[in-house]
Amino acid sequence: MTISEGQSHVKDDAAESTLPLDDGDIYVYQDGPRDAPVLLLIHGTAAMARSWDLMVPLLTGSHHVIRIDLLGCGRSAKPADGDYEIPAQGRRAGEVADRLGIKHAIVVGHSSGSTVAAALAEQRPDLVTGLVIINFGPDMDAFIAQEPAIGPAQWPPSEEQIRQLGKTGFPEGEEVPQIFVDGVRGMPFNTFAALMQAPRAYLEQRTLPDRLAPLGKPLLVIFGEDDRRWRSSSAAGYRAVPGARIELLSGLGHTPILEDPQRTAAPLLAFTAVHAAQAG
Repeated sequence: MTISEGQSHVKDDAAESTLPLDDGDIYVYQDGPRDAPVLLLIHGTAAMARSWDLMVPLLTGSHHVIRIDLLGCGRSAKPADGDYEIPAQGRRAGEVADRLGIKHAIVVGHSSGSTVAAALAEQRPDLVTGLVIINFGPDMDAFIAQEPAIGPAQWPPSEEQIRQLGKTGFPEGEEVPQIFVDGVRGMPFNTFAALMQAPRAYLEQRTLPDRLAPLGKPLLVIFGEDDRRWRSSSAAGYRAVPGARIELLSGLGHTPILEDPQRTAAPLLAFTAVHAAQAG
């Protein structure tokens, strides 16, 4: 099935489409010139493609920007019995790229979206020409947040429960955006639980540096120094990947793509200027 067989909404160089895959529909956003190098942006656990909204205008001057709602998130399908393991999410991202006719892309993951980016690079080294990891530790030893437990008896959770769950993802004293609250409440419990567990399982099986080092892909790691979810000092662990570049952003926390999009975009654009020649 081609993308034209799904639902599509186009405005200038922006388009939104529902792309049917064998195991669930994936919602896709495209922005920027279609002949430009491709950036594929992947959101974190229980988030959605719209978490990149403030970054997109800073990137489309020089890139074809593609965002997807991972299965279980945003406007994509949320099957209660779906496969939410990280390799499956990476495979779907590759299928989306294939359906869109993308041959090469630099893949950017925020938070646990970094594991999906890594899985895609492992599976499709032909597609991924470079990787950018934003605020995600190299292994579980870097994890510092203690999220409150929410069980099936408490589902769907209240807005306050969701805000407590997500508060370490944002600067202290700042409220969790409503779009994230609504996104979590729209998930079946089994989907939410599987999404939360999948990145941990992926890291416990093998650390990200161990996975990425053999691939030989250019790597940029961006980290808000005040992250309350992952130790920013852990970014040094990515130096095990030959040639890895690390950028620490002072005064920013776990979600620099929302807290200061311009400061976050600057090292990203510098990286893509060097490594995006093949991405398109």
